[in-house]
Amino acid sequence: MSGREAGTAPTAVHGQDGGGAEYRIEDLAHASGATVRTIRAYQDRGLLPTPERRGRANVYGEAHLARLLRIADLLERGYTLASIKELLEAWDAGRGLGGVLGLVAEVHGPWTDEEASRITRAELDAKFGGTQDDEAIAEAVELGVLERVPGRDDEFLVPSPQELAVAVELHAAGVPLLAISGHLKELRGQVEHIASRFLEFTTEHVFARYLGHRPPTDSDAAEAASMVRRLRPLAQQTVDAELARAMQMFATRHLHHHLGARESAIEGSETRPVLLPARTTQAVQDLVGADRVADFIAAAAEREVQARTLDALTSSHTRTNKVDEKG
Repeated sequence: MSGREAGTAPTAVHGQDGGGAEYRIEDLAHASGATVRTIRAYQDRGLLPTPERRGRANVYGEAHLARLLRIADLLERGYTLASIKELLEAWDAGRGLGGVLGLVAEVHGPWTDEEASRITRAELDAKFGGTQDDEAIAEAVELGVLERVPGRDDEFLVPSPQELAVAVELHAAGVPLLAISGHLKELRGQVEHIASRFLEFTTEHVFARYLGHRPPTDSDAAEAASMVRRLRPLAQQTVDAELARAMQMFATRHLHHHLGARESAIEGSETRPVLLPARTTQAVQDLVGADRVADFIAAAAEREVQARTLDALTSSHTRTNKVDEKG
């Protein structure tokens, strides 16, 4: 929390010409929430303009405070000091940052309309059969399904109530809690791979033209932000449609199998989807490129089948020869 948010006003004096407030370094640190040491480090790295020297004291102004608050905001969004320096240098050179900051806000904003909620430990236990399970709670916190509320040991923040509701329904259907968390880990890795591929795809075919400059021009960044708003729902819509198709296909197959019905048409199709660990798919992608992953995996599987067939034939031939020799 910054000094301004804390409600204690920093010591500041107005400039001699009646302009904006002026600060000593300690007061600037208090107003911005940064430390004196951090402010000096920013000066050394060129992130903060040199203060005005008056006698033996350095005097900072409103521009320094605005710059510090801007840096803090970008750091919270995950940007490095090196990338922040590029943005600020562009700003100093007269290139506006409105579009860039709009793009930053668009990407870092929520990608779902779902709103977080809170739940007490007692309410949580009641949803899962009334039994306390500290191991399952710890697992949920580690996965981010639950977040601890500072100073409240009996209360949790729920970032996605829908995700928690799914866990409740699965548990009510008989699925153990640790099995649910294990399934979520596996699912998360696969979904993250899908998200990564979608971003690579859209960057290559859409956003590359906007992000050719570092940092991008204000107008290009503004157009890119508008494009993010348009394309944001497409990934989820695509996944929803494909998941529905796959669920129908596999559910039908499983039902036929368990009811002893004749094999469905998919059993005789030329190709069948196979789930692989995300790390395996990523390793293959790093080796041969994203557009050749399927071909590589198919070729590797075919080679393994052929090798095992040859091994089986060789083994059979060897056994036959030994029998003939004994005869």
